[in-house]
Amino acid sequence: MISDELGIQLHDRATRGEKLTIGEHKQLENWYAQQDLAENSLLKSAIAEPDVSELRTQVEVVLSQLTAITHRIQQVTQENEMLRHEIAALYQQLASAKLA
Repeated sequence: MISDELGIQLHDRATRGEKLTIGEHKQLENWYAQQDLAENSLLKSAIAEPDVSELRTQVEVVLSQLTAITHRIQQVTQENEMLRHEIAALYQQLASAKLA
């Protein structure tokens, strides 16, 4: 296990095109492996399993909202139908008035 300081120096030299000795190259590869392990460990701890009860609560909230929206759509549909009938009746009255 090499220090981060040495790993960073070796990485810097390698990325600048400097030749590394076989030993330095091996140290750099080991340092890369250490960095990968640390990163994977950090990522695994950051990805938490979702809480099932929280997900159920969210689903219930969304279903409740969906039910309310559906009910409102049905109300608007009924109101639109009533308005269509009123408009048709008004057209008939207008047509009758023109004939009289």
